Amino acid sequence: MGQGQQEKVATSLAGAVSEGISASLVSVDEELARRYPGDPGTRQPIHTVYVPGEVFDAGTIRSWGDQALAMLDEHAPDAASLAGVLGLSAELADDVHARVRAKLEREPIEDLRVDFEDGYGGKDEDADAARAARLISEAYAGGTSQAEGSGGGTAAPYMGIRMKCMEAAVRDRGIRTTDVFLTGLMERGGLPDGLVLTLPKVTYAEQVGAFVRLLEAFEKAHGLDAGRLGFEIQIETSQAILAADGTATVARMIDAAEGRATGLHYGTFDYSACLGVSAAYQASDHPAADHAKAIMQVAAAGTGVRVSDGSTNVLPVGPTEKVHDAWRLHYGLTRRALARAYYQGWDMHPGHLPTRYAAVFAFYREGFEQAAKRLSAYANHAGGDVMDEPATAKALSSYLLRGIDCGALDTDEVARLTGLTRADLDGFAAPRRGDLTATAQ
Repeated sequence: MGQGQQEKVATSLAGAVSEGISASLVSVDEELARRYPGDPGTRQPIHTVYVPGEVFDAGTIRSWGDQALAMLDEHAPDAASLAGVLGLSAELADDVHARVRAKLEREPIEDLRVDFEDGYGGKDEDADAARAARLISEAYAGGTSQAEGSGGGTAAPYMGIRMKCMEAAVRDRGIRTTDVFLTGLMERGGLPDGLVLTLPKVTYAEQVGAFVRLLEAFEKAHGLDAGRLGFEIQIETSQAILAADGTATVARMIDAAEGRATGLHYGTFDYSACLGVSAAYQASDHPAADHAKAIMQVAAAGTGVRVSDGSTNVLPVGPTEKVHDAWRLHYGLTRRALARAYYQGWDMHPGHLPTRYAAVFAFYREGFEQAAKRLSAYANHAGGDVMDEPATAKALSSYLLRGIDCGALDTDEVARLTGLTRADLDGFAAPRRGDLTATAQ
């Protein structure tokens, strides 16, 4: 065959065969697009901090940051001491320690939930819910004075409430608190972009559906776009993982949310207690916890619903030796969760912030150069010692983007090593469904 001539390709099937197959799969194509839209491509906070509704005030976020900085200064004042506690290399510790300090000064909390469930001990829930709405509205509007927030911002990127669950004993109270809080936001300018609601102790998909009806009613009452209000589902009971008929209940819950579910949050202690795990062994690395989170992870994969790990109840308080022990535990649990693709967790005390950020920053700093090199090679078709596929390019880009969003990585250094812009990374991290298959062929 002469140069430039195209080889003739023969086929055996009429075009009608392909058309018929495509027609038979139209409903499947629609189902895939509806149920599995992929990750939304928005920032995912690395943690959620829960503060009781009666305690939350305009200075809470800055107070947590200041307390965390004071603990860092007292118990790990420099990079060498932090390296000694957490086992970091000297080179990594310098960078991590500096970034942790900067983070605590600039943005100590990424996601804050004002708690009206287990952590709530107030006597006037209506008043506390209304106050939470006012303070959150003011925080997002920048209306809190510097005296109340001594430096740094007064709003976290994400803020909201955890109401009581949909079980009979507390259902009416939970509905009323949700109404009071959301109405308060609407009266002060509307719902902020960073608003997050958390529905706890869900056992049946019908409870999720009932919460959807509540949000629909609120949207209609205020002329909001349908679907404006989303929410997280807390997995705290065995029935949320395995239904009476042996099926995975959590998958039903995602479906029952009708596109409103944004996250699945594992409740370490309620879930462990539900299974009869002794208090001394209730932890996020218990085999029962691993099983539950694995089911959550598989059920949520591709749906755009994100999975969050729980918390540790071992607080870094007391003398330095005890603080260091608690820090090592928290650091190890956080690193373990990150390796298992649980990119978010709960923090229950200001002293958890230094090790949350140290663990996350170390995770991204350690793998940064290799990830950047592999993604650059893939983007430039340059080959290398690892043959990556489109799905891996997606994972590499997502890794780098998460690192940038939390402050572990700088946009400029990522661009320098990858040769890619933020828009390029977004394109690799969140391709259209057909792009992965088409590129792989």
